[in-house]
Amino acid sequence: MAEISGFPYFEVQFTKQGDLFEPAERQAVLDAARAGSFEELFVVAHGWNNDVAEARALYRHLFANVRRALDDRRAPGLAGRRIGVLGVLWPSKKFAEDELIPGGGASLGGAVDDHALTEQLDDLKGTFDAPDEAALEEAKGLVSRLESDPGARQDFVDLVRSVLPEPEDPADDASDAFFALSGEQIFALLEAPILPGAPAGRNGGGVAAIGLAEAGPPPGMGAGAGGAAGIADFFGGIKAAARRVLNFATYYQMKERAGKIGAGGLNPLLRDLRAAAPELRIHLVGHSFGGRLVTAAALGRAGSEDVAPASMTLLQAAFSHNGFAQDFERDRDGFFREVVSARKVAGPIVITHTRNDRAVGIAYPIASRLARQDAADLGDEDDLFGGIGRNGALARCTPEAVKGELLEASGVYAFAAGKLYNLQADHWISGHSDVTGPQVANALLAAAASR
Repeated sequence: MAEISGFPYFEVQFTKQGDLFEPAERQAVLDAARAGSFEELFVVAHGWNNDVAEARALYRHLFANVRRALDDRRAPGLAGRRIGVLGVLWPSKKFAEDELIPGGGASLGGAVDDHALTEQLDDLKGTFDAPDEAALEEAKGLVSRLESDPGARQDFVDLVRSVLPEPEDPADDASDAFFALSGEQIFALLEAPILPGAPAGRNGGGVAAIGLAEAGPPPGMGAGAGGAAGIADFFGGIKAAARRVLNFATYYQMKERAGKIGAGGLNPLLRDLRAAAPELRIHLVGHSFGGRLVTAAALGRAGSEDVAPASMTLLQAAFSHNGFAQDFERDRDGFFREVVSARKVAGPIVITHTRNDRAVGIAYPIASRLARQDAADLGDEDDLFGGIGRNGALARCTPEAVKGELLEASGVYAFAAGKLYNLQADHWISGHSDVTGPQVANALLAAAASR
C-alpha cells in the first residue's frame, strides 16, 4: 500500500468525461475502507494547470504539514484516529505523459501577436470535450484578418464557441453573455486592457509583462503549478481581445469539466465508500478548480443520495463568490446554494481567500466586461463577478458565512457545523499556489476535527 507522510495513500484518475480511468483504483480504496484501514479519509483534488507530477507534489507538501501538525498534537479531536488520503487526478491540462491520464487544458502565455495566437490555438487542440482540431485549425486561418475583417471576428468567436459544452451554471461567470453576444460585440467589450486590483500581501504585487504575477510554488513543485493562464491585462486591441476569448473559453471548459467530474465521477465513488464503510468520516479538500470539483461532488446530482462529508475545505477555489449565495440577484440562488441550505456537508466549510491570489480571478474581469458591469476594482467583492478564492463567500447574501482569518500554525479555531468560514489569508498565502503551508494544514485539521 502506498503512503504519503505515513498515511495510507490511494489515487483515482478520471477522464475528461468523468469516467474512472482505471477501475482497479476504485476497488483498491473500497477494499481498504471495508477493511477499516482508515476512519478519516481526506479526499483532495488539485486545480487547473497541474500535471500529474505537480498534483502529487501538492499532495505531498500539504500532508507533510498535516503530519507535523498531528505530531504536534494540534488536532486532539483526531488523536488516535486512523487517517487515509485519496488523491484525485483529473485532466486539467495536457499531461506530459499520455499514458498516465487522458488530455486536458493548456498553459497560455506570450505576446499578443499573430504568432502567439496561432501557437495558442495549436496548444489548445485536444483541450475541449468536443472534437476541436478542425475548428481550431480553421480559427488559425482567421488570425491575420481579425483586425480588418468583422466577418473574420464573428467566425473566430463562432468556431471557439462551437467546441464548448452548454453552460451548466451560466450565472457564475457571464457565460450566458459569451454564448449570446455577437462576435463583434465580444471583441468590442474585450479590447480594452483589463487590470485587476493590486495584491495585498507580502509578495508586494507587480504584474508580469504577460499574465498575472504571483509568488513561486512551494519547493518541489513546477513553476506555475496549480495556477491559471494569464489574461494579458496590459494589452489592448483586437489581438488582445482574441487572446481573452481563448483564455475565457479554456477557463470555461475547465470549469465545466471540474463540475462534471465532481458530480458524475467523484460523487458516485464517495457514495460507494459510504456504503462500504458507513462510519467513515470523509473530508473534502479542493484547490483552485479542484474546489469546484469537490463542491460539485458534495452537491451530487438530482435524486442522488447525500455523501454528507464531515468537512469541506476550499483552498483558493475557482468559482463564483456568489456560489453559495441566497437571492443574490433577482431572487436567484448561487449554483451551490443547496450544499448549504440542504446541509450537504455535515460539518463546517472552510474557505481560504486573499487578494494576493491573482490567478483565481482570471475569468471574472472578463465576465464583468461581457456582462457590461462597471466595478471600481474588477473582480472584487463589489463586482457581481468575483472568485471565492479572492473574496470568500459573500456574507451579504450568504447568511451562513462567518468572517475570520487564517491563523498561524498554532492557532485555535472554533468551527461549527452548518457554517462557512471565510478565512482571510493575506498574511499567509502569497499567491494562488501557496496552499500547502502549516497554517493551511492547521485550518484543514481543525475543520476535520470538528464534531
